[in-house]
Amino acid sequence: MEFKDLENKNTVELIKQKTDLVTKLFDMKMKNSLGQLTGPHQIKSLRRDIARINTALIRKSAR
Repeated sequence: MEFKDLENKNTVELIKQKTDLVTKLFDMKMKNSLGQLTGPHQIKSLRRDIARINTALIRKSAR
């Protein structure tokens, strides 16, 4: 996910996408703790995607 793509979305879409990613992150963390996750590096990329969305939301609210 690139930041350019996030700037073009409206606030409602960003919040929905963030909610979906947070849910997915929770599920991945649970699978990782149980030893069922095959790619633990995906957790890091999800956390970064959530941070990008948070940054886009803050920039939109500052306008």
